[in-house]
This record gives sequence, structure tokens and C-alpha cells, in this order.
Amino acid sequence: MSLLVDLALWVIVVILGLVAASRSQSLCIDALRGGLRDFVQLLPRIAVGVIGSGYLAALLPQPLIAGWLGPNSGITGFVLAAIAGALTPGGPVVGFALASTALKSGAATPQVIAYTIAWALFALQRVVIYEVPMMPPRVVWLRVLVSLPLPFLAAWVALMVGKP
Repeated sequence: MSLLVDLALWVIVVILGLVAASRSQSLCIDALRGGLRDFVQLLPRIAVGVIGSGYLAALLPQPLIAGWLGPNSGITGFVLAAIAGALTPGGPVVGFALASTALKSGAATPQVIAYTIAWALFALQRVVIYEVPMMPPRVVWLRVLVSLPLPFLAAWVALMVGKP
């Protein structure tokens, strides 16, 4: 499955490159340079996140993670995962590395889904630093309020879909 996803992504990249080249050679070259620059800048961060999550998974007490976020943690696990997601600072390298670490340490898939959804929607530092200063606070808090059920809904759907 992973190979299929990789192949599909490369096909999309080639198609986009061909479209850019058909519009303008300079557009294609500029896009390639920008993409390579981003790749070179992100690669070390991704490597640190992936390798760091491996070390973190080895160091975390698996019975503790499995107890708090494992398959038998129920709604308490969903709530803890959602709170942890909202409190996790940083970008995707941090958020997904921690989610990967939790999975390796015995956390259940629905709990990790609750974590990642909460991290994506409610990262507290992002809400306070970016949203509140740029939008009316009423809009921000209304967005947060109407989004509150989403981590739990996603976890519940994952729980239902994952059952045989």
C-alpha cells in the first residue's frame, strides 16, 4: 500500500511538472528550484522527528501509554488524547512524531486520531498567537466551540470502522 501511495504521489508530481513546463520553461525551473529548496530545508527536520520519535518510543513506559491511550482506555483515552493534542506546540514534525511515538508505545488508533485532530484544530499556541490577534475573538472562540466534538467524532468513527 505504501508503495502505491508513493507511486501515485510521483505521478502527480510528474503531471504537475509537465503542466508547468507546458505553460513556461521559466515557470517550470522556478517551481523546481522552490521545491528543491523546500525539500532541503525540511529533510533534516523530518529526519530529526522520525529518529527522535523512535528514541522517544523506546524510552516511554509502554504499559503507561497503553493504559492511558490504549484500546481499553475508552472515553478517558479520547479526552486525554484530545487535551494532549491541543497542548502540543510546534508543527507537523512535532505533532506527527508524537502521534507515531504513541502508536509505537501502545496507544490505540482511535485515540491517536483524536490526538491528531485536536492538534490540527486546537493547538493552543496557534490559537493565541495567530488566530486571536488576526480575527475577532468571538469568531475564534465560536470556531473552537463548534470544532470541539470533531476529535471525539473522528475517534468514534475510527473505532466503528476498525471493528471487524
